[in-house]
Amino acid sequence: MSTTSTTIYATGRRKTAVARVWIKPGKGEIKVNHRAMDEYFGRKTLRMVLKQPLGIVEVDGNYDIRVNVNGGGLSGQAGAVRLGVARALQSLNADFRGPLKKAGLLTRDARKKERKKYGLAGARRAFQFSKR
Repeated sequence: MSTTSTTIYATGRRKTAVARVWIKPGKGEIKVNHRAMDEYFGRKTLRMVLKQPLGIVEVDGNYDIRVNVNGGGLSGQAGAVRLGVARALQSLNADFRGPLKKAGLLTRDARKKERKKYGLAGARRAFQFSKR
């Protein structure tokens, strides 16, 4: 996480999604992959997940956020952006660390899809057993 002329950069990851987040003081405009947040994340819950760190530190509408996100699905991408925004806010103001940490937004969710094993139909599901 580095600082360059009031623009803060942070990275967030979730499942196989990686989000690169740039945050700077502004009017609250959020762009995801060069598109408006509402256009990119169609579901209201995903937009809510993305804005969660801003609401907790009560700075919603004070910062412009630009995000490049790739990999995974929309849910994983929203989680990755949330972690990136939380990390960027923390490096912007050290006082934000306490509330963000308490809400669990600075913790990387390490859960990933379990790999398929040989001799099985999936990661754990076995093929149907036939007695005869």
